[in-house]
Amino acid sequence: MNIFLVVGATLSAVVAILHLGCIYFGAPWYRFFGAGEQMAILAERGSIQPTLITSAIVLVLTTWSLYALSGAGIIVKLPLLKWALGAITFIYLLRGIAGFFFITNPLGRSPEFWVWSSIICLSFGIIHLIGLKQSWSDF
Repeated sequence: MNIFLVVGATLSAVVAILHLGCIYFGAPWYRFFGAGEQMAILAERGSIQPTLITSAIVLVLTTWSLYALSGAGIIVKLPLLKWALGAITFIYLLRGIAGFFFITNPLGRSPEFWVWSSIICLSFGIIHLIGLKQSWSDF
């Protein structure tokens, strides 16, 4: 069992659940988590758009969690495991680094959103990278 991939899976699952909270609790949660005022307004107006976007994010994060669990040896080996975990790790790291470039031009979000979400994504990426490195030869 690879503890780093278990932690990575847990973190992705927690974030997926928080996104479900945004769908369920609506505008206040979108605002609190920094999704942007436009998403919050759309949610207040009953638009399906925030739900669709957030549902897609939930699906991606849940899939990533399952792949990390698979890599950790907790669940059955999923297809293209090595490459999927490599891509997941790369995306977390890229998002973590890229977000820092949006602090001065936040694109409808707060600079604080970009700082915190970038730190979180970078941390998730590092955890996945360590787990992936430890298990690479096992896949």
